[in-house]
Amino acid sequence: MTTQDFITYLFCPVDDKFNKANKNHKHSQANLYPSEVVTLGLLFALKGVGNRAFYRWISQNHRDLFESLPERTRLFRLFNSHHHLIDVFMATPSLIGVIDTYGIELIHPRREGRSEKQIGRKGISNQRWIVGGKLCLLLNHLGLVVDWDCDTANVYDGSAFQHIVDSVADEMVVFADEGFDKVDWFPSNLRLCKRGEWNDRMMIETVLSMLTLVCGFKKVMHRAWTYFKTRVGLTMALFNILVQWHGLPAQEDGFVPLSIAKFSL
Repeated sequence: MTTQDFITYLFCPVDDKFNKANKNHKHSQANLYPSEVVTLGLLFALKGVGNRAFYRWISQNHRDLFESLPERTRLFRLFNSHHHLIDVFMATPSLIGVIDTYGIELIHPRREGRSEKQIGRKGISNQRWIVGGKLCLLLNHLGLVVDWDCDTANVYDGSAFQHIVDSVADEMVVFADEGFDKVDWFPSNLRLCKRGEWNDRMMIETVLSMLTLVCGFKKVMHRAWTYFKTRVGLTMALFNILVQWHGLPAQEDGFVPLSIAKFSL
């Protein structure tokens, strides 16, 4: 499958989803439909490069697919204004789910404090210091993203992301590591697991590994929080689309393999 074929096939489920949800109305002064904007945003998340590098790539190689492609800064402002549409790609809750956090580096720790406009904060990720943000994602039993949120890297998991667990209190039993333990918070649907106690939680590590290797998600270069949060949301939506590309076929033993490696650009 060529890159142009992939972009076309990626656009189709996005356009169908928005048409079904009645969210694909184009403003009279707009050049792109919402489905086109979101498709470009998903390609940006998949490409895993900076803003300028992505715009050079899409404008030089695939402008024939997006003849009304706006100027670079305008395009990324469109990503921000359309970020609320990605909620339609979130998966439905299941009886059992897994929650965890993932550190995303914005600048090298040695550069901390050099700019007054710094948006990242220092925190620990994978037993090392980073300066950046922290993604919290909730997966259902199939490994699809049900909900997500992000904050700076210095926040405590059990304090910053309580609302994600509480939002599915009547729908899901959520398994988490001890980082979500909090003295004054005892949700009935949260199950804390010690290291090695419930190995099915490794499913979320598989998901995060795919995002790191395919989307270059461990380090991004955004300098404004709204752009960073939009990038995170687009990546979550992208994962749900790509991992279901062939319909999540199960193996003979019932195991459903997850993979997005073949979609790497």
